[in-house]
Parts: sequence; C-alpha cells; structure tokens
Amino acid sequence: MANKKLYRIKTISELHQFRNLPKPEHPLISIVDFDSINNLPENNSISWVLDFYSIALKRTSNTKIKYGQQDYDFDEGVLFFMAPSQVFSIEVDKDVIPKHSGWLLLIHPDFLWNTPLAKNIKKYAYFDYAVNEALFLSDKEEAIIYNIIQNIRQEYHSNIDRFSQDVIIAQLDLLFTYAERFYERQFITRKIASHQVLDRLEKILSGYFDSNDLAIKGLPTVQYISETLNISPGYLSSLLKVLTGQSTQQHIHNKLIEKAKEKLSTTRLSVSEIAYELGFEHPQSFSKLFKTKTNISPLEFRQSFN
Repeated sequence: MANKKLYRIKTISELHQFRNLPKPEHPLISIVDFDSINNLPENNSISWVLDFYSIALKRTSNTKIKYGQQDYDFDEGVLFFMAPSQVFSIEVDKDVIPKHSGWLLLIHPDFLWNTPLAKNIKKYAYFDYAVNEALFLSDKEEAIIYNIIQNIRQEYHSNIDRFSQDVIIAQLDLLFTYAERFYERQFITRKIASHQVLDRLEKILSGYFDSNDLAIKGLPTVQYISETLNISPGYLSSLLKVLTGQSTQQHIHNKLIEKAKEKLSTTRLSVSEIAYELGFEHPQSFSKLFKTKTNISPLEFRQSFN
C-alpha cells in the first residue's frame, strides 16, 4: 500500500470541515454519528493525529484501524479511547463501500480547563491503550454509555448558560468512571487472554533474570516489560492489579527476591556479589529492598535457611 499522508487536525471545527460535516454547535465539544460521514479516505487509507480527545463507539464493515503498530478490525462494536497527539490510520477495502454505525465524541482539552477533570482524565489508563485493547461492551453496558452520550448531546444543543459546562463535565466524569468499571469486568471475563499475558510476563522475567542482562543492564523497567509484551504500561498495570493485586513493578521485585533467595541459599557468594549480579550498583540498596520485601536482611535469610 502506498505511504499514507499524515493529517494533523488541530480543532474540532477543522475535523468537521475535513469530513464534510456541518459546523459544530460548540467549538470545544462535539458528537458525530458515523452514518453521517460519507466521504472515504483518500486512496482508501489515511493517517491522522488529533489535538483533542476522541471517544468512539464504532461498528464498521471492511475497515481496519491501525493504532501504533497494532491493527484492529471494527466489525464488532467497541468503545475506543484516544488522547491528543496519538497517530492512528484507517484502511478501507477499495472494492467495498464500508457501512458505519455508532458515534464519535470529540473533546478539546480547552473544554476541561479549570475543572478537576483536566487533571483527572490523565489517570484513566485506557487513553493509552493499544487499539486491540479497546473495550468490548455488552448490550446493557452500551445502553448505559449511549444514555450518557445523549445527555451530553442534549446539553450542548440547548442554550448555553453558566451551568452547561458543569453539567457536561459531570456526564464525562460519569462516562469515564463507567468505562473504568467495564474495563475491569473485561479483565476478569476475558480470563484466557489475561492469563496468557501473565504467562508471557513470567517467561519474560524468567528469561531476563536468567541471562546476563541483569548484571549488565540492571533491573528491567516497566517500560521494557510492556514493550516486550506489546501492550501499554498503563494497560499492563491495570490488568495485573485486577488479576493479582500487584503492579508491574511489584512483579519485577518479586522475581528479584525469588532470584536473590535462590543465590543466598545455593551459593557461597557474598551479599555484595549477589547484589552486583542482580544489577545493583550499591549492595546497600539491594539489602534495603530485600528487607522491605521479606522483613529480614539477606544475611538473616541465609542464616535461617542454613
């Protein structure tokens, strides 16, 4: 496929104009029905960067979305979140006219200015998810989200007054809270995929701790682990918190302590030598972490084991 042209869309009005839609009724927030978007991407493919938040519930036949390096097929209905400045691509089967349904909610960061949500929106990890980690909704869940969207639509279609922004912000806050609840449900109900992530995490940590990387590069970072798993750090931490009650960093430390106990109990290496082999520049840092995790020092562990 030919290289896609990258379009940067700075305002919601610009996006409306680009997709041949009527001018938005509010410059900083808009809801678009997908069946009203008729023009196809140029050369059947397009790449975009939006300077505002995008939340979509979309069903589209014969269309694929690429987000980062991940592909996602929108034949099923999903709820999909994107933060500003994230690149995504659309590819359309050139031989088939796609059929769209669903809606698109656009929120410019300026709309959130001077509200608690301006800061709180950054806590929702699903805005960083790769596209194949989008949220699958049941019919009941979809109805809940749709009602919120309709409330937002009704509010900004009405005469704007001093309460309008507060009402819409409250609805957005409710939308994000429900999305977080539904994501946790998805982590639990999709146990097979979740357990596969846990299995892969264990293999990655075991391979890293059994190699020379530990002494040379130090402890693996959360970023390294998530990139190796090909999922975002936020998604990984959310998944692990739901399934195990522990963060990615805690899993790394657990593997470290497991390896340290093995060396303390099966070798004659000094605590300092073990610390260096485990990637610590300063043995004191290793001893402090070991005691924090086990309530005893490395030497005390060795003595009690023997």
